[in-house]
Amino acid sequence: MPRPQKNRSVHRPPLHAGFKPTGVAARYLEDISLTLDEFEAIRLADFEGRNHDRSADAMGISRSTFSRLVERARRKVAQFLIEGKHLTIDGGAVHFRNNVIRCEDCGNLLNLAFDTKTTRCPDCGSTVWRAPATPAT
Repeated sequence: MPRPQKNRSVHRPPLHAGFKPTGVAARYLEDISLTLDEFEAIRLADFEGRNHDRSADAMGISRSTFSRLVERARRKVAQFLIEGKHLTIDGGAVHFRNNVIRCEDCGNLLNLAFDTKTTRCPDCGSTVWRAPATPAT
C-alpha cells in the first residue's frame, strides 16, 4: 500500500480555470485536466524559470517528485495545444500560500490572509467576492 500523498504548496489559485480552442464549443471537445500542483510546477519551472531544486523546495516536495510532476504537466499542455482539447485546472492535493479573491462587480483581484475580515472591495466598495479559479457551473 503506497503512503498517502502530502499536500503540495501552491502560491495561489490560477486566475482562469479553463481553456479551449476558439470557435469550438467546449461540449464538443475532449476534456483534459491539469491538477493544481501540475499547474504550479509549470508556473515555477517554465514561467518563472526556476530550476527543479528551487521549485521542489517551494512546493515542499522532493526534486524527483517535482520532475515527474512537471513532466506530466508539460505532456498535458502539449496535448491541449496539439490535439485541441478542453483544458481545465482543478484538483490535486494542495494548500495555497496566498488566498486570492475577485470582486464580482469591478473584477479587482485581492490577496488576503486567511484570517482577514475584509468585507468590502477597496476599489468599488462591493461585498460580492469569489475565488477566481472556481469553474463556472
